[in-house]
Amino acid sequence: MNNTTMLAYASAIFCGAVAFMVVWNERRSLVHLTFVAGMALLALESIFNGRSLAAATVPEMVRWQHWKLWTTALLPGVWLLFALSYGRGNYREFLQRWKFLLLAAFVVPLALVITGDQELTSNDLRRPLDLGISGYYLFLALLAGLVLIGINLEKTYRATVGVMRWRIKFMILGLGVLFAVRFCTSSQILLSHVIDARLQLIDAGALFVGCLLILRSLFRAGHFDLDVYPSHAVLQSSLTVLLAGIYLLAIGVFAKVISLFSDVDAVVVKWFVVMVAAVLLTILLLSDRVRLRLSRFVSRHFQRPLYDYRTVWRRFTEATASCVNQADLCQVAVKSVTDIFQALSVTIWLVEEQQSQLVFAASTFLTETKADTLRPSKEELAEVLQMLHAQHEPVDIDAAKENWAAVLRRCHPDEFRKGGSRVCVPMIVGEEIVGLMILGDRVSAAKFTWQDFDLLKCIGDHIAAGLLNTRLSQKLLQTKELEAFQTMSAFFVHDLKNTANTLNLMLQNLPVHFDDPAFRADALRGVGKTVAHINRLIGRLGSIRHELQIKPVESDLNELVAKSLAGWEEVAGINLKKDLPPLPKVFFDPDQMLKVATNLIFNAREAVASSSGQVQIQTSQRNGWAILAIADNGCGMSPEFMNRSLFRPFQTTKKNGLGIGMFQSKMIVEAHRGKIEVESETGKGTTFRVFLPLKKS
Repeated sequence: MNNTTMLAYASAIFCGAVAFMVVWNERRSLVHLTFVAGMALLALESIFNGRSLAAATVPEMVRWQHWKLWTTALLPGVWLLFALSYGRGNYREFLQRWKFLLLAAFVVPLALVITGDQELTSNDLRRPLDLGISGYYLFLALLAGLVLIGINLEKTYRATVGVMRWRIKFMILGLGVLFAVRFCTSSQILLSHVIDARLQLIDAGALFVGCLLILRSLFRAGHFDLDVYPSHAVLQSSLTVLLAGIYLLAIGVFAKVISLFSDVDAVVVKWFVVMVAAVLLTILLLSDRVRLRLSRFVSRHFQRPLYDYRTVWRRFTEATASCVNQADLCQVAVKSVTDIFQALSVTIWLVEEQQSQLVFAASTFLTETKADTLRPSKEELAEVLQMLHAQHEPVDIDAAKENWAAVLRRCHPDEFRKGGSRVCVPMIVGEEIVGLMILGDRVSAAKFTWQDFDLLKCIGDHIAAGLLNTRLSQKLLQTKELEAFQTMSAFFVHDLKNTANTLNLMLQNLPVHFDDPAFRADALRGVGKTVAHINRLIGRLGSIRHELQIKPVESDLNELVAKSLAGWEEVAGINLKKDLPPLPKVFFDPDQMLKVATNLIFNAREAVASSSGQVQIQTSQRNGWAILAIADNGCGMSPEFMNRSLFRPFQTTKKNGLGIGMFQSKMIVEAHRGKIEVESETGKGTTFRVFLPLKKS
């Protein structure tokens, strides 16, 4: 038995032991079962690899390699299922969204080995480990699956902060090492079309190292008990995709260069050294302890402040500036505070406006269910708030012996036995406490200094101001929504009331005149008009809440005007003037723009007096715009109405209007990248001009 075979068997035993530990100690759930299945497949694959390397004959070696490739075909589906569910509170959403890719990860590799079992490796006994057609496509599918697995593991890691990240760091790192090395060796197999025993040695070594890191993770409490909620964006800012792309490009460019080396063993050693160096560098970069000690070394020996306040404050304000509600603000705040102070456990509690209860907002280690059991009573909260009103500064709750400190310690339990002091930061605006931020479990149990307390005070005040702003913005939004609802209801109820009165009068006369055919016919016409009126009303109201969809085509603006004027020439008492010179074609949606033209002409008709009314319609072109102008000499509008109400919904000067037409017209014109202008003077008339961009030649 050679060293390669021994390493393969040792890795398999180690991998199986890790799987057994999870089966023995953990509860049964989807994430646990997929992890155990994935580790068992890796162990089985390593065993088949060892048997192949120790085979005495070529047919025996090929048979064991085929068994190994059958096991390899199951890896992408099982590990992708694990990556989609590990640590995620919303894993069902991901499984639903990824169901087709997940199905493909199971079906495609299995279909390749089932339908092409004889083509996995070469039929030439002189080159038994050359890849066949099915084997080549199997490794392609494996590469795609490894990228998808890496994307999801990276997404889970990015969504964690503080204690949650500390819990899963070595699990993600171990699997990352394992799958990154497998990605590299699989790409080399594809490049050379040969299953090289020396690459299998690297796979076995990576499995052993990965199991060591995973084993380290299993000794950290709560390594499977996470509820993070990553975004659904797949490729956005994905380091996995970037590294995979760079690596594939690099091996494509340097494939010929590598093939020039005659000493293949030296090349394998070089790859192995590079992989180990990359793993060690990654561990150092992910180490909170190393980053903290480096920061302190620079501060101590180069005589600079512990924090670069300008950089810290810029990053913190940039991170919180886009938060529009309290939940988002608190989530961003705990993540930023964790990064700034290297405190693994950070929790924010909000104080209700009545100051009778604490509300859990965000935490790096507490779940909402756990937080509900820690919330203080009304009397305990009153005592805490009384002390913080007098303090107004961050306070070390582990150093204080009073009852209020015990209450705060209960709200933020210790995660580590040697995590250092816990500090409570009151978030105060004026004299109102809007929330509490408690942080602890600093890396290396570092003590909070006066610089930390100063910065915490500034950050607490900033978060408090943001919380108050979001609270007031939410109230203002609710007030505006209520105002809009009341305004809409007034119009709607007014119209429905008139409609109901008409129907009520008809029902009162129905028993008396039911036998009169003329009455029945008139009643049916009345019911039909009423139903049509209600449908029009609902349609116009419904158009406000739907996103405007336009389908622009090359059209003639003059033809549109002519269509909208059909029948208006015969309207008595109106002097209609038209000036429609030839115009270039314009791109617009004829149906939508017809609504605009018809609405403006209808408004002009209603604004003029019946005896001397004049409506003038003119089209022209100027400075790259096609212009439709509709002018009347009617009642006009006041400057106040034009500035405050003209293009707002439910604002109208008409007795029976809804105030939707001009609002909708402005939306349609702006959707065409145009603009609408208005000139008006009370008692003298109004001119509307619609500007549409001409087609660029």
